[in-house]
Amino acid sequence: MSFTLNIETNFSPQEVSEVIRSALEHEKHVAKYKVKRYSIICENFESKYGFISGELKAKFETGNIGEESDFFDWYAAKRGLDHWSKKLEVLSDISIKE
Repeated sequence: MSFTLNIETNFSPQEVSEVIRSALEHEKHVAKYKVKRYSIICENFESKYGFISGELKAKFETGNIGEESDFFDWYAAKRGLDHWSKKLEVLSDISIKE
């Protein structure tokens, strides 16, 4: 996929490219951190309850799970993991060509 970005500025293309590249790298770093943190949370719940996060998400969304507060926290962590994993995948596939 190709993407066009119009930038109206007096800065040189090199300066703009460096800023965009830096912002992308920063966001990728944040995404990696979030994926790691949410993964740890999910893994802890998986160990505690003996089933995987994908199963929890399916059960939660169909209402086939208890009302324990852990399940709400686990579901939120799984959704966070899915969100940041997707974001990291998108960021990892971006390249800047000058």
